[in-house]
Amino acid sequence: MSRIMRFDHVGVTVRDLNKVTAFFVGLGLEVEGRTFVEGDFIDTVTAIPDSRTEIVMLRTSDGGTGVELSSFVRPDPQPGSPAAMANELGLRSLSFEVDDLQARVDRLAAEGYGLVGGIGQYEGAWRMAYVRGPEGIIVSLAERLS
Repeated sequence: MSRIMRFDHVGVTVRDLNKVTAFFVGLGLEVEGRTFVEGDFIDTVTAIPDSRTEIVMLRTSDGGTGVELSSFVRPDPQPGSPAAMANELGLRSLSFEVDDLQARVDRLAAEGYGLVGGIGQYEGAWRMAYVRGPEGIIVSLAERLS
């Protein structure tokens, strides 16, 4: 029987690849690579004929699960809902554990990225907040309290 070997990455399609990449690098991810993809491979996988996309792969310093940012050169990207809330169907957030939630939230606020709600505490074990990043991407930041 076939089995999953590991969770490799999450893909996010964006309009402004440089801006979104800078946001995630500012959070602490590292650029693993950047390239253009076109031809039979991408046309087959996406079922979008004659497509061309630029991709940036980001990972944490420990080499864990990555974030793949993709920006279509052709065809034109289709708009999503930049104000999507947590109860809307589909992928709603990317989550990261951080060591100082308040400092991270303050730094992101200084860059113009605000909280979706507030900073919550769960059973004395976690503090967590949703931050709305570029293009409406919600990033969940969690600090372990121990």
